[in-house]
Amino acid sequence: MTSEATAEWEKVLGIFSDEAEGLVASMEENLIALEVAPADSLLQAILRGAHTLKGAAGSLGFQAVTDYTHGVEDLLQALIDRRVAVDEERVSLLLGAVDHLRDLSRASLAGVDSLGAVHRAHLARLKQGASPHPAPEAACAPAPASLPRIQDNPGVKRGRSRMDLERLDRIVTLTAELSVARGRMTQFLSRAEESGASWEDALAQQREMDPLFEELQEEVMKVRMVPVGPLFRQHLRTVRDLARSQHKQALLELEGEDATLDTAVLDALRDPLLHLLRNALDHGIESPDERRAAGKDPRGHLRLRAFHDAGSVVVELTDDGRGIQRDKVRERARERGLVTAPERLRDDELLRLIFEPGFSTAASVTELSGRGVGMDVVRRDIEALRGSVSIQSQEGRGTTLTLRLPLTLAVIQGFAMGVGDQVYVVPIEGVQECMEVPADERTTQASGVLSLRGQPLPYLRLRQVFDLGGGLPARENVVVLKHPDGMVGLAVDELQGEGQRVIRPLGKLFQGIPGISGSTILGDGRVGLLLDTPSLVRRAIHRASEHPEAPPSPQDFPPPTDAPRAPSRQSPLPE
Repeated sequence: MTSEATAEWEKVLGIFSDEAEGLVASMEENLIALEVAPADSLLQAILRGAHTLKGAAGSLGFQAVTDYTHGVEDLLQALIDRRVAVDEERVSLLLGAVDHLRDLSRASLAGVDSLGAVHRAHLARLKQGASPHPAPEAACAPAPASLPRIQDNPGVKRGRSRMDLERLDRIVTLTAELSVARGRMTQFLSRAEESGASWEDALAQQREMDPLFEELQEEVMKVRMVPVGPLFRQHLRTVRDLARSQHKQALLELEGEDATLDTAVLDALRDPLLHLLRNALDHGIESPDERRAAGKDPRGHLRLRAFHDAGSVVVELTDDGRGIQRDKVRERARERGLVTAPERLRDDELLRLIFEPGFSTAASVTELSGRGVGMDVVRRDIEALRGSVSIQSQEGRGTTLTLRLPLTLAVIQGFAMGVGDQVYVVPIEGVQECMEVPADERTTQASGVLSLRGQPLPYLRLRQVFDLGGGLPARENVVVLKHPDGMVGLAVDELQGEGQRVIRPLGKLFQGIPGISGSTILGDGRVGLLLDTPSLVRRAIHRASEHPEAPPSPQDFPPPTDAPRAPSRQSPLPE
């Protein structure tokens, strides 16, 4: 096969891969819905999906997928004809068949076009499920425990996204308009001297181009935005299977599936969301007997909701379970020495303890939770996305966990602050206000506490925290930041204001520096450092609460000697 033919074949395989994944995912979602509320329309939709998959596989010569899907269709047709009843056992059989179809499709793409023993065993169970009077020995035959692992074909690229043609047309149009504007600017500059043009005229020409640049950037950023629906729908099966493993009943309801996120944010959301669902099913949702005794529906309900709010995406997970038992939280906090007097904590402070490393109220370790690592991982991963997590709970009524995430990791509205010759940036949504440090409060200590309208405000002095050296400036300002863990201030030399910042990852040399999470190129070509505000907030509050009389020294923030100092750039970015 020629290289051109090989390339075309790989494109065909890629199309089949996308189509197969979409079809089996749709079948899986409809089967979950069928188990809750059986309906002929759902059965017909599942059968159409199976038939379409069989046709696509047959057109490519994937005989294993074709043969297996034929057995799935037989059971579905028996259910449609009412020769057998829709029950939990047959829905489980069909959900298992979905897993096999997914596996066989990937195996075919990897060049393995045959039914293994595990597939044939499950196919036999499907045939028995389609019979009103299954043979006893066949009905009782155990199925192999797991599917073989198939390596993905490296020639078939995964993770493709489809671009809206209207958006693509708009990008092309904007690019053409920018080309015209650039030509006008070039012509203007080449004739500026002989025409006697002023700087004001040049700026006017530049301002005409600004809206085009901004609109093009917005359209390009939207290309990376994808709806949360596919990720949410993956967990319909997760909740169903995890609940059954705990001998519970649970139903996941979805809202706001059209809300969009940057693909990088969405990918990073997968693990935290799975941790939250596992935790809700293990700690929150009660057994059917407990729920009946409490006057609840034996089936627990979880709601996963997403919506846009003030330039962010909010993801809420709500359950109607037992809620968080405050007495257990206080008892465990006291046992682990997290706080000396947990009864004095506000309710929000008490609930935030569940995000502490190693914290768990479970009496024993289960497959789902009890080791105290899940919620800590959730907070760490969400804050790594420059997001935040909060919790509300009513005992006996349920719990709501709220994740607030940025729309994208590539660009932020940032507030720049100068300290010596360095520039630091924080996301603008966390900035509440700025204030001047009173003359009698100015010290060389790395931290302190100011009074903000009668309330204590712990603050960090970035010059000492990052060991930048130099003397105190003539005027010192504090940028007040709000965070779920509290309100703190950052003492800086200069306030440089807000602006749009393109975030760049730190190089290997600078990764892992406490208090620094990224970098950005400033308007003058220098490098600014993006502050890890959650880390700084917790350090300030922790130090102020434990040792109010002893502010932290620079050794409490142990970066390398020159680590927080951004590398200089001798020239601005190229055009």
